[in-house]
Amino acid sequence: MAKKSVGKRMIDGLREFTETLESGRENVRKKYKTQRVKLHLDPTSYDSSKVKETREILCLSQALFAEFLGVSIKTVQAWEQGVNIPQQGVCRLLDEIRHDPAYWQERLREMMIDV
Repeated sequence: MAKKSVGKRMIDGLREFTETLESGRENVRKKYKTQRVKLHLDPTSYDSSKVKETREILCLSQALFAEFLGVSIKTVQAWEQGVNIPQQGVCRLLDEIRHDPAYWQERLREMMIDV
């Protein structure tokens, strides 16, 4: 008897999995190895100096930083003057920038166009 190819074994396994799900007779978590994952997503709080420091990591003007983040320049100015603070979604992006600045610097270089 010929050995099943990897592709055939994968298809058979997916078919068996689908049948198990559709039948509802077996506990999928018991039959198949499953894993639950929780992400730590609590963003850092950003005060005026930390916002400016993050912008400077990217070597951007306030105008380009605002464009990159999808906010107005007045919003960036308000953050940097301490009038307002960034919302959580922006803070998460700022965290990512600070986590791997080289990646974001390269991404920005890729996005730049000569005008």
